Amino acid sequence: MQTDMAIILKKVSSLLDRQEYQSYAVGGFVRDWFLGRKTNDVDIAVNGNAINIAQEVAKTVEGKFVLLDGVNGIARVVVSEGEQVWYLDLSSFADNIESDLARRDFTINAMAAELRQFITVVSRSPKQNEQILKQSGVRLIDPFSGEKDLRNKIIRGVSKKIFEVDAARLLRAVRLAAELNFVIEPETEALICHYSELITKIPGERIREELLKVVNLPNSAHYLRYLDELGLLLALVPELAEGKGVEQPRLHVWDVFDHSLQTVAAIEFLIREHDWEYGSEEILTDTPWSQGIKEHLAQEVSSGSTHKTLLKLGGLFHDIAKPRTKFVDNTDRTHFYGHTKQGADMTAAILGRLRFSNREINLVESLVYHHLRPMQMSDKEMPTQRAIYRYFRDTGDVGIDILILALADYLASRGPLLEMAEWEKHCRLLNYILTEHDKQHAKVLPPKLVDGHDLINTFGLASGPLIGELLDSVQEAQASGELTSKKEALALVQVELDKRTLKDKVG
Repeated sequence: MQTDMAIILKKVSSLLDRQEYQSYAVGGFVRDWFLGRKTNDVDIAVNGNAINIAQEVAKTVEGKFVLLDGVNGIARVVVSEGEQVWYLDLSSFADNIESDLARRDFTINAMAAELRQFITVVSRSPKQNEQILKQSGVRLIDPFSGEKDLRNKIIRGVSKKIFEVDAARLLRAVRLAAELNFVIEPETEALICHYSELITKIPGERIREELLKVVNLPNSAHYLRYLDELGLLLALVPELAEGKGVEQPRLHVWDVFDHSLQTVAAIEFLIREHDWEYGSEEILTDTPWSQGIKEHLAQEVSSGSTHKTLLKLGGLFHDIAKPRTKFVDNTDRTHFYGHTKQGADMTAAILGRLRFSNREINLVESLVYHHLRPMQMSDKEMPTQRAIYRYFRDTGDVGIDILILALADYLASRGPLLEMAEWEKHCRLLNYILTEHDKQHAKVLPPKLVDGHDLINTFGLASGPLIGELLDSVQEAQASGELTSKKEALALVQVELDKRTLKDKVG
């Protein structure tokens, strides 16, 4: 724990002591200290109006006040120092701290210590925290044996009513188990199954936050399957249920539903995040990978999401429309005509329902819509320069993501039946696409050969969409290596204009 955190908390504690408030470090802050996990989130319970107190705290520590929940009296103070940010969440309790802890979710989050005492140990070494606590004389308030469950790596509900009170805890239980590598004990697991349908009553924003935290973890495919076993995944996304039992052509090992989960697992394998039971070092040898791809996937898309996180969601949803588009022709061949377009529409509706941002929705929608395109760019020969240019023009900043999804999709189709010769062929194709894209990108960096003013002055054109279309044609030809000078660019524009004039006359 940072020394700076202790300094901030001393100021808060002094303020609360002067005003004779009882204050406690509680919840995840205490839990993470025991686990030796660094955290910038501090939970403080006070026996007063937490909203008013938080406003005073914000002035004392020169932080920003944020109202989190006016009904339940919860407020946040955000303290920034350079790139370092701390979040102090204050909540109220009326009777005593034990009654406050009894309202919390899991035993490991239902521990507390007086704030004035706890700040004496927050900056100590995270090793042997249990021993440090005893030696320091700090009294741990632990009515539900949370510290014991921490040692045994168990997620256990404080009571049988916790999910009725707040159904978001259904997802939080799985998320905590995944983050901490803990196990949900059987009785709590049974409660989750019993109350799983309550998750549909929770606002989409809260579901999105918890779901993204699960998907962002290295072994998220395992926990998505666990969510399904608990009845939560299909409660959240009932459209996925349609894929269960839907058989696919002989190229596929699994039905649509299992294939989708295997695709997420294959993505995690390909991006070097987690092992896959059907993976091997040989498979990774020729797979496209670089520091640039790693950095691209780490880029933030929206609050709480990155390209990597949304790529996994793309893997989960990429075939979601297959059950609705399945068609068996008179030769008993199975087809899924239009499943990419319909799947993109379904994905957008699902993510909209879960309150994902427009940028997140557009990105995952594009993943689903274009996921077959890389493998369709070439039959026997490598794709043309124009085909590569148009692919990245159409897919934008998700072009690399789609290439990874296409490979994961293939891996999750074949599974244990993968033939290395075919796999190496796919890898050669995608490596070629990436290499040629980098070359093209270098060719079309500024300065441009021509701009809109050149076209207006040379051809007497008016401003409008036609200018943009002509410049796109020039850029495509430039990227393809078909022209290198302004004279050649203007000649190409003249050819394009002549074609349009002829077409208009014929029309």
